[in-house]
Amino acid sequence: MKKILITGITGYIGGSIAKKLLERGYEVTGLVRNETQVQELESSGIKTIIGNIHNEDLIRKAVADVDAVIHNADSADDAYAADNFIKAMEGSHKTFIFTSGSAIFGGKENGKRSDFVFTEDFPLTPRLEMASRVLINNYVLQSVQKDIKSIVIVPTMVYGEGLGIKKESIQIPALISYSKTKGAGIYFGEGENIWSNLHIEDLAELYVLALEKAKGGSIYYAENGQSSLKNIAEIISKKYNLKPARSLSIQDAVDNFGPAGGYFGFASNSRCSADKARTELEWNPIYNSIENFI
Repeated sequence: MKKILITGITGYIGGSIAKKLLERGYEVTGLVRNETQVQELESSGIKTIIGNIHNEDLIRKAVADVDAVIHNADSADDAYAADNFIKAMEGSHKTFIFTSGSAIFGGKENGKRSDFVFTEDFPLTPRLEMASRVLINNYVLQSVQKDIKSIVIVPTMVYGEGLGIKKESIQIPALISYSKTKGAGIYFGEGENIWSNLHIEDLAELYVLALEKAKGGSIYYAENGQSSLKNIAEIISKKYNLKPARSLSIQDAVDNFGPAGGYFGFASNSRCSADKARTELEWNPIYNSIENFI
């Protein structure tokens, strides 16, 4: 039985991965900050370590006791935590799976459509706002030179009910909540910007396959469908009996969701292909329609 350490295990993605791994017979340990959630995790068969991703001594000890680490806890923009894990794992030949985010594809298009679809082979030259995220991804991948089996996974817009403690994703629930306050499904600018997306269960399955099959130094984009933000807003209007979907300014998006959320989370394109994961890992996602889960 392989022993797996998961950060962000009380979160949406981390908790769902944990459930899949438990079902496969893995021994799962979660690094948790909040003691109040320990009992709930342990009752589901998950071991726990109390602490945080910025405690180097704790990370070193935790890594020593497992075969692999899956890092989800606010990972995409936290270079300090990534470095802590890589230092702790250097020379171990253990697996380190790192969770990034697909805003790296964003062009700050302000609601306009882009038809370009990124693949892992296409060299990224991200906008300044997302440059550090790509640098962190590359640093993780390059740790294969330090005898770490490093893998980066880049999820797109994730939807569906989580399998762990946290049931809701981020983008869709936030947009639903905001739309309700406005009385209509909301998109920003033209709303023609498109995000690739995938269901949480398919994403969790991808992590298991990456753990079992991926080569060190590999990056995988994760998607199984796409939708424009205007289309999502129109579905929100219908489902929640709101007024017809309408546009607000990009500044409204920034004011309500912050610069990263406004410009990239809701007004940029984020389109990619996951054919590499389908081919190399034999990943066969089941769900392909975000419209049924809004």
